[in-house]
Amino acid sequence: MNNVILIGFMGVGKGSVAREVIKHSDYVTIDTDDLIESMANKKIKHIFQEDGEPYFRKLEKDIGLWLENSVQNTLISTGGGFYKVENLKKIGTIIFLDSPFDEIIKRIKKHPNSASKLKKRPLLSNIKNAKELYKLRRPEYLALADVVIDVTNKSAFECSRELLEKVKKND
Repeated sequence: MNNVILIGFMGVGKGSVAREVIKHSDYVTIDTDDLIESMANKKIKHIFQEDGEPYFRKLEKDIGLWLENSVQNTLISTGGGFYKVENLKKIGTIIFLDSPFDEIIKRIKKHPNSASKLKKRPLLSNIKNAKELYKLRRPEYLALADVVIDVTNKSAFECSRELLEKVKKND
């Protein structure tokens, strides 16, 4: 069993799918944003505000190197921009969770905790800019992915089942 890396735009459901996968498999899970917050001893929002995006991206790179050298048999849920770490392919099988931008925003707004979900994602504070970022990133996600799962109108449970089936075929 190899590492599985979930990539996709912020709010697409990487964390929710990861939590479902670990309920139905032998994987353990790591969230790169959680690791970064632990390393920096502050929330991502504060890293962006106080230290800037370049510092945040450096922390992502450091986490990527650590994952490659130290982690096995793990489901890795990533932040929206983590896919840019240079060694991503060396870390494990890349699964792109795909959904149209408007569906991602709808999904976040439907969540009972939507205000805090939006607040913790600094790049979603301006929807027009976020949509441009989505348009830029989506082809890059597709180019990197070993497996693509369309999460539109699917529960985290359904996505986790599909992910586990496809990972098994990919091994």
